[in-house]
Amino acid sequence: MPTMNVMDAVVKVMEDEGVEYAFGVPGAAILPLYKALSKSERIRHLSVRHEEGGTHAADGYARVTGKVGINIGTSGPAGTNMITGLYTCMADSIPMICITGQAPTNVLHKEAFQAVDIVEIAKPVTKWAVQVKESAQLVWTFREAFRVAQEGRPGPVLIDLPLDIQTYDMDVDFDPKRGGPLSFQKPAPNPNATRQVVEMILAAERPILMPGGGVILADASEDLVEFAEYLQIPVSPTYMGKGTIPEDHGLYAGIVGLQTHQRYANAIFLESDLVVGIGNRWAERHTGDLDVYRGERKFVHIDIDPRQMGRVFQPDLAVVSDAGLALEEMLDTARGMTPEREPDEWVERVGELRSTLLRKTDFDNVPIKPQRVFQEMNGFFDRDTVIVTAIGLYQIWSGQFQKTYKPRHYICCGQAGPLGWEVPACIGAKLGKPDSLVVGVVGDYSFQFLMEEVAVAVQYKVPYVLVMINNAYMSLIRQGEMKYDMNFAVDIGYEGPDSEYGIDNVMVMEAMGATGRRVTRPEEIEPALEWAAKTSEERRVPVLVEVMVERDTNAAMGLSIDKINEFEPILDGATETAGQVVGGIPDRD
Repeated sequence: MPTMNVMDAVVKVMEDEGVEYAFGVPGAAILPLYKALSKSERIRHLSVRHEEGGTHAADGYARVTGKVGINIGTSGPAGTNMITGLYTCMADSIPMICITGQAPTNVLHKEAFQAVDIVEIAKPVTKWAVQVKESAQLVWTFREAFRVAQEGRPGPVLIDLPLDIQTYDMDVDFDPKRGGPLSFQKPAPNPNATRQVVEMILAAERPILMPGGGVILADASEDLVEFAEYLQIPVSPTYMGKGTIPEDHGLYAGIVGLQTHQRYANAIFLESDLVVGIGNRWAERHTGDLDVYRGERKFVHIDIDPRQMGRVFQPDLAVVSDAGLALEEMLDTARGMTPEREPDEWVERVGELRSTLLRKTDFDNVPIKPQRVFQEMNGFFDRDTVIVTAIGLYQIWSGQFQKTYKPRHYICCGQAGPLGWEVPACIGAKLGKPDSLVVGVVGDYSFQFLMEEVAVAVQYKVPYVLVMINNAYMSLIRQGEMKYDMNFAVDIGYEGPDSEYGIDNVMVMEAMGATGRRVTRPEEIEPALEWAAKTSEERRVPVLVEVMVERDTNAAMGLSIDKINEFEPILDGATETAGQVVGGIPDRD
């Protein structure tokens, strides 16, 4: 039988599983794997500047491709630095495998250098965390890791490799032409359950579909739109479902929520009598006050993970199924129960609300208002642009105003929300979609968390654009709803007499071999975006557009859906307003 060195076999398994890129930081305890990896002609390795950055780059790659992301590090701090990335992928159901080196097995109990029980640390934020104790188990451990990462609700896996297990002079039975990835099945819906879903939709007067990230993970967006069109049901994606339906589609009903929302979406939701959630979590920043959210309407919950059922509230009907398989079955069932439907009064009502409950964006103010930044971005970037953003006030503005038309073209670290995520995630996203323009929306504080990963993109010629919404104010925690004195939270450099804006982010980019431009007036935004997109591709580097915005522009948060609607008055079109109010804080015209 064919045999191969065990570490070479591990790399062959990774190749066979479709791995194209691996991110990581080499170190003494993981060098045998790196030696085997150096022989690969199919896997490109990128040396990141921080292990957390490597996890986020792998995460970004996984989100835009649907494939498993790979991140590698040595023992000790390398693994603990990966925990935030593992948690982020666990929270958002992203398949990723982190591989750590470890001290030799005979000294693990002796407080050896950089020996830490990373398996126990990682267990709460992984689907599976395992330390391999026999070299002969390596091949099948890696096979199982890829299966676990992708099966059911996807998520991250950590494999810990003691040094002696890697360096053991051992060949294993392995033939790349024999065997292959371990198979797994996606749960299909019970036919009776799907029929009940369709019956509830047909009986409802004002139903809406609410696809979450699970629809994107299942690559089921086309099925969703086809089903919605057949029965003429408005579609209100969750924030993580952004892109499941084009935002200029006649059935698009906006995003409901407390932060990343549209006012017309909240109004539509409050008028609905049936909500069909598909691959969603009912997150608290989506629902807010559950008594208000649930009201008198009925709920269907379709999800691949049975443990999600009833986690937030008990639905009227629960269906355990892969989102794609459920939508296929529901469409077939609907076709057998009713002819294709025409738009009714409910669809017309959705169109009315969507065209009238709008937000002003064409501000000419100086300092620039954030709303104007997103108006310019929506006007300049095309439908194929991939938007990447993390967490903070800039991300809330993005969720409220950024237009998205395709699945896997708007990615955000939703539930975990680590600052700095977008800087390395843009690297993975660009590698995963090399023909698309990748644009990271970032805040000034978030940029500083992992800005060193810009050097990685420069080194490996991975071009993307960063649009920084810079108010130099840490304004998310200074919003009117926050009742605490947060002046201590801002670095004195941002408020001192010698520094109007604090750190010069353009110079930071240039110091790492990239470039940037600072914008202070609204009319400068579009030319800067055009310059950045062109320069990024020509020089093959990240390019920053740093937009200086006013400090106290606010965003609605911390209120129930009905209260948000009270605070945001009806606007006649997007360009005329009389004292617009967002979350209780007036916007200055």
